[in-house]
Amino acid sequence: MSKFSLIFLSSFLVITSLFSFLNIIYSYYFNLYLNANSYLYSLITSIILIIFFYLFKKEGSKITIYSKILTVLSGYIIIPLIISLPYYFSIYNLSFINCIFESISGFTSTGFTIFNNIKHLDESLILWRSTSQWIGGLYFLFSIIILIDIFDDNLKKSLTNFLSFNSDEAIKQATKVLILYICLTISIFIILKFIDFRNFDAFNFSLSVISSGGFKPLNQINYILDQDYKVILFSLSLLISFFSIFLSYNLFFIKNRQFNFFTEDLYLLFYLISLILLFFIFFGENFSSLLLSITTSVSNVGIYFDKNENELFFIYLILVIIGGSFFSTSSGIRFYKIITLLRFSINELLSHSKPKQVMVNKVFFDDNKIDYNIINKYFLTIIIFILSLTTISSLISISGYSFSTSLKLGILTIMNTVNSSLYGLSNFEFESINYFTKLILIIFMIIGRVELITIIILFKKYLFKN
Repeated sequence: MSKFSLIFLSSFLVITSLFSFLNIIYSYYFNLYLNANSYLYSLITSIILIIFFYLFKKEGSKITIYSKILTVLSGYIIIPLIISLPYYFSIYNLSFINCIFESISGFTSTGFTIFNNIKHLDESLILWRSTSQWIGGLYFLFSIIILIDIFDDNLKKSLTNFLSFNSDEAIKQATKVLILYICLTISIFIILKFIDFRNFDAFNFSLSVISSGGFKPLNQINYILDQDYKVILFSLSLLISFFSIFLSYNLFFIKNRQFNFFTEDLYLLFYLISLILLFFIFFGENFSSLLLSITTSVSNVGIYFDKNENELFFIYLILVIIGGSFFSTSSGIRFYKIITLLRFSINELLSHSKPKQVMVNKVFFDDNKIDYNIINKYFLTIIIFILSLTTISSLISISGYSFSTSLKLGILTIMNTVNSSLYGLSNFEFESINYFTKLILIIFMIIGRVELITIIILFKKYLFKN
């Protein structure tokens, strides 16, 4: 691997080793000795790999888009393997595939879990699950910066004024992301403390929510969210991972910002307000419950406290598919892409039916013109999602699950969203599913984070060289 690849992976190995050490300290400080030594394996393995990468890094290797993709994909294999070690060496006698499943689910911020009763888990292991999501959310944001030329040149302009996104600019933006990520995590913690979460639960939830993760430190949160204002504040905290992570930074330095820096967030704000108004008018639910249903879906967190199956699960699944901001930890196709495609399609129809009324292909609130390469990428994203969903749903159906269950589970897997009663899958037990289904879910949880288009680019490079 190149020097860039090894430095990138080593930085996250350092973070993993740091959390391993903190878990050891936490275990001994609170006399949780049963699993204390299991974190030594992840700590030692991380340190060994860091030393190995340092000794064998290649100097002066050219950084290509293919090496960047391979680097990101390697991280989704190496780091979860290290995260799985405390599960494997814990007192719970977990199989290797279950340990990998739990670590991949955490690192991709999905939230599927093999543990049916959280209250029986050691607190240090609960903390480890949450930290795996926090690390995975940060890794996802960094990977967006690395692969931004693949995903969207136009959205890159809302991140930086530099035409060339060189290594120095990437480091600058990555440092900004890290600081914002930590500050927003602290903000969520403060909000949760305000609504009477105990310190341990508030800390774990803050690590999970900022990463759009679905791991919970307790089975039910009904007894905490027992008043409407608490549900509303909890719902609003979920929106932190829905909007761009740079929103707070741009608002703070608003005097130095052009309007295009807020384009996507303005779209998302209008989208969110419209959803709340439409749902409230047509479905008339309790406002706090309605707000939680919407925010947990659009942010791809998926956490819900009602045990009753929701009749509107199909609508909420659509919100999950749409997702949130491009520069957030949420998954989904992204509302910005969908609205841009819709505007382009309407423009094309009008240009044929009424040639004198041809619209200009520009984004609302912005002077940037959308070129055809961006439009083609957006259409390709839709096609790839349909192919991915068809594939995973078919493979899950082979294991004997109904079409409805396979489709729901396929959507939630690709969109890295935890199952709950909101989507009609609250009683689905991942511990009991067979190895084949677990392997399929593992693969597509990773695909949901890296996007299938990156893998297709690799295939084009190495299988179709000409």
